[in-house]
Amino acid sequence: MNPSAPIRPPIKEREIKPWTEVLSDGTPVEVRTTKPMDAGAERAFIESLSPEMRRFRFLGQLRHPSSTLSRQFDIDYSHEMTLGAFSPVDGKEVLLGISSYSSTSDGSSCECQLSVLGAWHHKGLGTALMKHLIEVARRRGILYMFAIGSTENTDMAELAQRLGFTRKVDPQDPSQAMYSLWT
Repeated sequence: MNPSAPIRPPIKEREIKPWTEVLSDGTPVEVRTTKPMDAGAERAFIESLSPEMRRFRFLGQLRHPSSTLSRQFDIDYSHEMTLGAFSPVDGKEVLLGISSYSSTSDGSSCECQLSVLGAWHHKGLGTALMKHLIEVARRRGILYMFAIGSTENTDMAELAQRLGFTRKVDPQDPSQAMYSLWT
């Protein structure tokens, strides 16, 4: 256990109230923690990602998520967090973007991830999701966040830089970059 990492009680889902985020184009979206009942929306979300975005998100091709992957919404709030941005489309709640982290057992660091549907890029959704995720991580006492991504993903590189992450190309695999942030 990291002696400098504060010991905090597990975060409870109810501590993070849903909120409305207004995007740069004026579109309101609901952002909230995800729940196991969102697994179907997550499956549709992954299947709606372009092949390039799936490759960036999973560092490989994935067309149909497994049931194991879909269980990511069954969250252990002491070490994980997932925020989803939802909007009603034809009377159905659609997942537009998702940010998440999974922390180490001592809670001092975490790997974070972000995905946004292509039609919702450049509207501030990814920025909003990551800013809130970083804030939750800080509140939980996480000292260090990191992400691994494709060096081809220029949107990720630009967003990470705006949010204060540093970027280093993996010397073992020049197709991957590591992003890190001391919170």
